Amino acid sequence: MNPTTDLTASVPAPSGPPATDSSATSRSAGATAPSSGAAATAVSARGLVKTYGRGEAAVRALAGVDVDFAAGRFTAIMGPSGSGKSTLMHCLAGLDTADAGRIVLGGQEITGLGDTALTRLRRDRIGFVFQAFNLVPTLTAEQNIVLPLDLAGRPVDRDWLADVVGILGLGDRLGHKPHELSGGQQQRVAVARALLTRPDVVFGDEPTGNLDSATGAEVLSLLRRSSREMGQTVIMVTHDPVAASYADRVVLLEDGRLAGEISDPTPENVLASLAKLGVA
Repeated sequence: MNPTTDLTASVPAPSGPPATDSSATSRSAGATAPSSGAAATAVSARGLVKTYGRGEAAVRALAGVDVDFAAGRFTAIMGPSGSGKSTLMHCLAGLDTADAGRIVLGGQEITGLGDTALTRLRRDRIGFVFQAFNLVPTLTAEQNIVLPLDLAGRPVDRDWLADVVGILGLGDRLGHKPHELSGGQQQRVAVARALLTRPDVVFGDEPTGNLDSATGAEVLSLLRRSSREMGQTVIMVTHDPVAASYADRVVLLEDGRLAGEISDPTPENVLASLAKLGVA
């Protein structure tokens, strides 16, 4: 979806009382990290800098970002196109390396880790849910779900698998291959795969981008349940104010810097905050 058009039309908003205007707080460029209160921190960044290209063609995607993400909370990252939101998520998840600064995930500093260590970190301690489902077409749903554990040589906790599958409503689809599943079912398989390893953080990169509005709302509700009922930390990049309203908190970026945050987001206060950043 083009972020400049019809930002509230993609998925139905979650039910619940609307947040007041006081839930949105603005922050000037280069400000200190938003406070996450007394909650434990799942992942944090300090002084994060990332530049692509050189010389006159250089683009500074991150310009000294300081931010904390509380454990067991669902946070959305938003901002205009080119604001650095995807770059921030990729650096936090060990998919890209920062030029400067430090990242701590689950108590371990990950900046400076080599390729092998980062691969192990992503496999063992991070879950991913992407816009593309990234399922192996020759494997069944269950085989796709347990694949990270199989690759790591770790046993499958069958009780935990049953819990995750039950919550996601996949019990009667475990023997089906991806082409036999709907888009929503495939994304639920991807969510189950992300949750099964009990990761420190689940990162979602536009996880509802390929889904219709009803199915997108279902997936977002499942991510919210995983946070509220299972204590899972979820960090999601999205351009959609309605999708962001499923989160507990929205972090706003502009020009590679923190531009503010919203507690108790609603489609309305997210849209208003984006408008202040020039997203019409």
